[in-house]
Amino acid sequence: MSEDDSRPTKAGKRATINDVARVAEVSKKTVSRVINQSPFVREDTRERVQAAIDELGFVPDPQARGLAFRRSFLIGMIYDQPSPTYVVNMQQGILDALKGSGFELVVHPCSRNSPTLLQDIRGFVERQRLFGVIMPPSVSEDDSVIELLQELDCPYVRIASLTLDEPQNMVVTNDWIGAAEAAGHLADLGHRHIALVRGLASFRSSVVRGQGFIDALAERGIALPPEYDRQGAYTYESGVEAGHALLSLPQPPTAIFTLNDDMALGVMQAARERGMELPRDLSVVGFDDLPMAARVWPNLTSVRLPIRDMGRMAAEKLLAPTRGVDPAKLVQPEVRPALVVRKSATPLGH
Repeated sequence: MSEDDSRPTKAGKRATINDVARVAEVSKKTVSRVINQSPFVREDTRERVQAAIDELGFVPDPQARGLAFRRSFLIGMIYDQPSPTYVVNMQQGILDALKGSGFELVVHPCSRNSPTLLQDIRGFVERQRLFGVIMPPSVSEDDSVIELLQELDCPYVRIASLTLDEPQNMVVTNDWIGAAEAAGHLADLGHRHIALVRGLASFRSSVVRGQGFIDALAERGIALPPEYDRQGAYTYESGVEAGHALLSLPQPPTAIFTLNDDMALGVMQAARERGMELPRDLSVVGFDDLPMAARVWPNLTSVRLPIRDMGRMAAEKLLAPTRGVDPAKLVQPEVRPALVVRKSATPLGH
């Protein structure tokens, strides 16, 4: 909508969108949202803007409004996730929700370290005229991306390990709980020399999962020595590297918890390269419970995060306004990680 979308007032002047914003004491963007019946406006604000529109006699030009606010039937997924399996599972969940809706999914891989991150995302949203955006970690944790989407008036849903936004914009995965369960399981098996392989430091999930694990160990009187706390990158290769480093220590751990399954498989490979027998010589637990966890040998014990369901939940929130539902009034879905016990972690000495 342009500033010229108006009609003459009684005084002969033409009221503009800026006039409405000034009288209602809101931004021009908020006026636009009210005119376009966006659900992302508080009711008291909507009433104030409507009162200003009525007072000024402002009537937007439907043709100009259509050009400015035209949306496609495309949902964007913006991600910087290094695990291909995670990405595929997330996409499948989104597609589950889009089935029969008339909407399609387009994806945009990115790197948060790129100096053109915001420029690239802006181009993606504007070129595709996206109806809305879904973001898994860690791009979902980037406030500068959120500010850009708000500037573009593009609806979004963030998937993250803890609450970062209004409920209608969030799917919270409660990663701390899952990591704590993994720690408790290894401790209950009798392990006391337990190591941790973290994910990328830029992922808040790495911080939250790591803290949940350390807190749960501490509750059981088990400390995590600095040499047992290794930095990984959420990749198989970083798991192999971390595994060799840990298993070459004078006092190697008897159990290793990695913050995703790709790194767990890398740790298992490192153990095999060193001639170790799994799980007799080393117990390993991962996180995410990707399909590969049940297919390797020994089958990987892992914290299940319902990634496909998370994608579906996010898409359903995004599509709620098209179904006449206010996202703020939706029953908030709860994602609760759960430990899936298999063969890769056994009691100490077995």
